Amino acid sequence: MNSNTAFLELKYGNIYGGFPNFYAISEIAFLVFENSSNKIFLESWISNANVEIVNVYPQINELGHTVGRGKEVINLRTRRRKPFKEDFRLEEEELQNAFKNLRPTKMPIKSFLIKAMKKYQFKDIIVFDGRRDVFLCEKSGANFSRANIIDIQKDLNKETDYLFSLNKLSVVVNFELDRNYLRSNNQEYWLHPIAAKQITPKSAAYDAARLMMVYNEYTKHHGDFLIHAQKLLNKIQTGKM
Repeated sequence: MNSNTAFLELKYGNIYGGFPNFYAISEIAFLVFENSSNKIFLESWISNANVEIVNVYPQINELGHTVGRGKEVINLRTRRRKPFKEDFRLEEEELQNAFKNLRPTKMPIKSFLIKAMKKYQFKDIIVFDGRRDVFLCEKSGANFSRANIIDIQKDLNKETDYLFSLNKLSVVVNFELDRNYLRSNNQEYWLHPIAAKQITPKSAAYDAARLMMVYNEYTKHHGDFLIHAQKLLNKIQTGKM
């Protein structure tokens, strides 16, 4: 049985001035970890639709604890950013144009995911709070029926009775990206320069890399992982660094 593991991460947001429950995918990262060799393979997709979406991001402290949330507007084609205005609304014709500009991304998303899943052999797909990620991929035509999808946030929540964020867990494992290396408390993996170039902070690829390091620490160094997790929670609860 193949023991390779895949990791799926998405970036998405609402159409600026549109419906709050309609999400447009801006980035997809599909990372595969080859357990037998410690090799890392990374495939990325980035939307270039002429649409403005709202990026909601957490404001965190040194412990990875969320102390606030910010919002900004990003044009997926130009990548230009501008301030978010709460009362901004698109006219109906403008909203329909935004939907029209998004439709051509459906087939590339489907093709990207199908190609990535066919290209690599793996046992499981790991997600983090990934219900919406999976839903958005399936809405674009991806088929995960043959994949064993594991949401590590849910597993951790059952074991620790605490809903960890990926930011907190990155602190728990002491995640570090150092040029062509990924490091954590007990792990160090070399990255091919092509993969390393894709892993930039705040990207889907960056989150996929963090997720992989967290998952490997959790599964391969379980006891040590729980000790570091408890230490972080103690610091958060006492307000000490």
